[in-house]
Amino acid sequence: MAGSTYGTIFKIMTWGESHGKALGVVVDGCPAGLSLCEEDIQVYLDRRKPGQSRLSTPRREDDTVEILSGVFEGRTTGTPISLMIRNTSQRSADYSEIASYYRPGHADYTFDAKYGFRDYRGGGRSSGRETAGRVAAGAIAAKLLKEMGITVTAYTRSIGPIEADMSRFDRDAILSTPTAMPDREASLRAEAFLKETMEELDSSGGVLECIVDGLPAGIGDPVFEKLDANLGKALLSIGAVKAVEIGDGVRVSKAKGSENNDSFCILDGRISKRTNHAGGILGGISDGSPLLLRAHVKPTPSIFKPQNTVNTDKEEISVQIKGRHDPVILPRAVVVMESMVALTLIDALMLNMSARAENLIRFYKKTP
Repeated sequence: MAGSTYGTIFKIMTWGESHGKALGVVVDGCPAGLSLCEEDIQVYLDRRKPGQSRLSTPRREDDTVEILSGVFEGRTTGTPISLMIRNTSQRSADYSEIASYYRPGHADYTFDAKYGFRDYRGGGRSSGRETAGRVAAGAIAAKLLKEMGITVTAYTRSIGPIEADMSRFDRDAILSTPTAMPDREASLRAEAFLKETMEELDSSGGVLECIVDGLPAGIGDPVFEKLDANLGKALLSIGAVKAVEIGDGVRVSKAKGSENNDSFCILDGRISKRTNHAGGILGGISDGSPLLLRAHVKPTPSIFKPQNTVNTDKEEISVQIKGRHDPVILPRAVVVMESMVALTLIDALMLNMSARAENLIRFYKKTP
């Protein structure tokens, strides 16, 4: 199976299945000398792990990370960093009956169409559990970015019809509410909405949003390696994401040029913009404003209502899915979005070091 590797210089390869012995990631290209320990990574994994509230699957996994290579005496060595997370709470029997049919909204049918074989235990590689490896790698990328003064902050913007009021933005609420919303009042209303949804044996979708502060202007390329194109690919690679917006997103299609253009100005002696409709990217290159990204997430496809489908014998049947599933994906997907954005940005920053001859000369020029 191809397609499990992401990045050009700072490169990751995730591995493992939802119900295998373990899963993880290999990070290749991380510079030597970065202070790194398992606790740095565990903080991110704890935000993603299941079983933390009634809004997530009751499957309980500690998601304890083990650093197998690439770190010595608390610092990265420049060699591949291998990270492993053991599965400890698999209940594969919950999935035994789906071997004979295709679940609506899942990748069961497409896996069979491509490979002629699939791991039906929780979806195998197509399971959301694969993202644990991304988050482990993203923790390293985010730590590197923080050393440069760049922060990546994602949160739940909306769940179903309930949207956070950004005038009440509370950064602490992202980590303390079960919805990961930055608005505590909206979070309570979203929780009530999800309670009703769960009683109806259904699930909900919503929107994730991410802000990147501190990214300098000049990162990205103007043609096939546009920063926005690569960020779009990174976010769309998350299984439940069906659409991505940057800046004003789809609203630009109804705007006039005079409304959509961001006027430049001088602020504190630096070139800046009065507005940020572009979301921090112009011509595929960062413009120094905060990056603003949104990812639209579909409802959890595993619902407990009866659904119509077909089996492997091409018979139309009705099924009622069993097992342990999230009624909404967004609260646990927040840190996945942060991680994919961080991985994309650190790779783009490393690639950008070769954009100017003066940078190369300054680094390697011998001084008398």
